[in-house]
Amino acid sequence: AVFPLSCAVQTYSWGKVGLESEVAKLLASSDPLVQIQPDQPYAELWMGAHPRGDAIIRDNCIPQKTLGQWIADNPACLGTKVKDAFQGHLPFLFKVLSVNTALSIQAHPNKELAAKLHTQFPEQYPDANHKPEMAIALTPFEGLCGFRPVEEIVSFLQSVPELRALIGEVAAEQLERSGSDDPRGVSAALRVCFTRLMKSEKKFFVDQLNMLVKRISQEAAEGKDTSGSNGDLLLRLHSQYPGDIGCFTIYFLNLVRLEPGEAMFLGANEPHAYLHGDCVECMACSDNTVRAGLTPKFIDVLTLCEMLNYTPAPSSSKIFPAIQSQLDPSVYLYDPPVPDFAIMRIEIPSSIKLYLVSAVDSASILLVIQGTAVGTSTAAASEMTLRRGSVLFISANESISLHLSSPDGMLLFRACCLL
Repeated sequence: AVFPLSCAVQTYSWGKVGLESEVAKLLASSDPLVQIQPDQPYAELWMGAHPRGDAIIRDNCIPQKTLGQWIADNPACLGTKVKDAFQGHLPFLFKVLSVNTALSIQAHPNKELAAKLHTQFPEQYPDANHKPEMAIALTPFEGLCGFRPVEEIVSFLQSVPELRALIGEVAAEQLERSGSDDPRGVSAALRVCFTRLMKSEKKFFVDQLNMLVKRISQEAAEGKDTSGSNGDLLLRLHSQYPGDIGCFTIYFLNLVRLEPGEAMFLGANEPHAYLHGDCVECMACSDNTVRAGLTPKFIDVLTLCEMLNYTPAPSSSKIFPAIQSQLDPSVYLYDPPVPDFAIMRIEIPSSIKLYLVSAVDSASILLVIQGTAVGTSTAAASEMTLRRGSVLFISANESISLHLSSPDGMLLFRACCLL
């Protein structure tokens, strides 16, 4: 089967507001009847069958109301391999995110830790699954991701006295002495420094943060270069989350900037925080997040500091490449090192008027970012009008013919599971 979906929108406070949000723009263009509220945040569009945002089926010929119900009744639509590997469930959740203010400093547990946390604290950790995820930029996108190379962290320890005060002289010197020839020593020293920072006394770190913000504000006002203290980013985060320990993590984590079409992959235990921009995101079907700052939500500093991957790497290594398909030059594949999902970016040039979205051996979800077409499929009851913001569910081994009607081609993203 192939059918259109109407998808859940999450209005989290960090989202972009009104039509500044890519999520709101997609909604408005896909459904002219939707009223976009100019002062409401439109943070996330959830395309999938997660119980907290199960997509509604927009096809009157189908008795089931939601995608989750339909898959439960028709598990063969997943494809044999996927159905068996993931116990009859769609293994991924596909999203669009529009980020205005920073998301929390967080990491996602691996399967073993997720199961343990879910058993111990089911309110905070709602399922037993891991949550690797990938973000592909739709607009210029910024995030913090993974630990910086040690020499960058050491240089901040030397130029930001307030940071050094929080970590303490012993831990700071241990990191400065840890040589690049001993990766385990480096990781151990990094763990001590980061844990010292995250567990510092509230009153002490608020005082240090205020001193730092005051100093950088004065330097900036005098026209001095504050990049040695990562000044611009610090002031921005502090204005969003005043007095939050997360402001100091910018000295430990890479700032990664993505241009549209560039991606970052976040494996288990990788510390990260999205800062600004719009992206499509795909993840294992889970909502497990361990947080430690830049948030009013439940924070679990001990678990986070224990679980993190303390391997430093340059920010350039955090950009995940897309591979152009040899069979179809319009398709670029992002295939992360986890079985749960892969994403295709499909760029159909304006010269092509008839395009086949080919069959894969997995259920998939297709999102139109730009362009218009009429879609036909032997698996669909009737032809489907596709425009910006349209979302389609495609059963395993089904294809769709697109008859393009837009002068400037189309841009689509397709999430699936390639076992």
